[in-house]
Amino acid sequence: MALSIVGASWIDTAGADRVHIISRAAAEQHRSCTSFDADMGCYECCMRCLGGIPYCSLAATLLCFSGIALFCGCGHQALTESERLIEIYFARNLQDYVTLAYVIQYFQYFIYGLASFFFLYCIMLLAEGFYTTSAAKQTFGEFRSTMCGRCLSSTFIVMTYVLALLWLLVLALSALPVYFFYNMAATCHTIDVLTETPASINQLCVDARQYGLLPWNAVPGKACGITLSTICKTREYQMTYDLYIAAFVGAGITLMALVHSSVQLAVNQKNLRRCRNKKGGYDLYGQLLRDRGGMVCSPYPAIISDSS
Repeated sequence: MALSIVGASWIDTAGADRVHIISRAAAEQHRSCTSFDADMGCYECCMRCLGGIPYCSLAATLLCFSGIALFCGCGHQALTESERLIEIYFARNLQDYVTLAYVIQYFQYFIYGLASFFFLYCIMLLAEGFYTTSAAKQTFGEFRSTMCGRCLSSTFIVMTYVLALLWLLVLALSALPVYFFYNMAATCHTIDVLTETPASINQLCVDARQYGLLPWNAVPGKACGITLSTICKTREYQMTYDLYIAAFVGAGITLMALVHSSVQLAVNQKNLRRCRNKKGGYDLYGQLLRDRGGMVCSPYPAIISDSS
């Protein structure tokens, strides 16, 4: 060990060289792991590419795509079939259900816009997942985040959380037609059980006016007894009921995907912040030397042996 004595101070030059050699070795190992090797085989290249995929973000994106597709596709067709059922069985006048027809049309336009928005937003979420995932950081080199990138990631976290809260309202609204058709199916089942007492059957009705689907002056506005049982056995009713259930399930899948994306983005942001903090702690010895003016003083007195 080489010692330079200045008064009662000493500098461990061998220790500094050793730390410098270790730092260089770690840097060379990191550079060799992150640099592209031209002689790498096909299997190694595939493993490297697969290692850079953010699987959690990809799963959330696929869930969001499938949920939105199920909700928009089934919801659009279910609204069309509902208008047809109301027109045939619950309203005879066009003026009675014209308001409902306009509302259904506006909801269908809303579904078009919703599908387009979520298609673009899911792609941006997947790109954000590629940007913030730790697997991509290990593949493409050391941490290169910027202040703009961190602000963008925080913005996506807040937007996804707000969308998840708003989607709770959509999930609740999509449950309303399921509730209506469930009550209708339960009434039809009761009618089928009580077929031997026609007087009791005629008192079992489903009034669309009570649900706000038709105005109170709509004629007939309700279906009772055998007529209601006939409606429940039609293909249009069964298909509309199934479509509303599928749309409700799609809304639930979308909500789960939004919550999953919000949590995953927050975890990735935390990992990037930890990597950024860890990066500043590699050169502790050099920082200590700079703080001490180029010298590290020993707390122990120097021992000089006189060989003569």
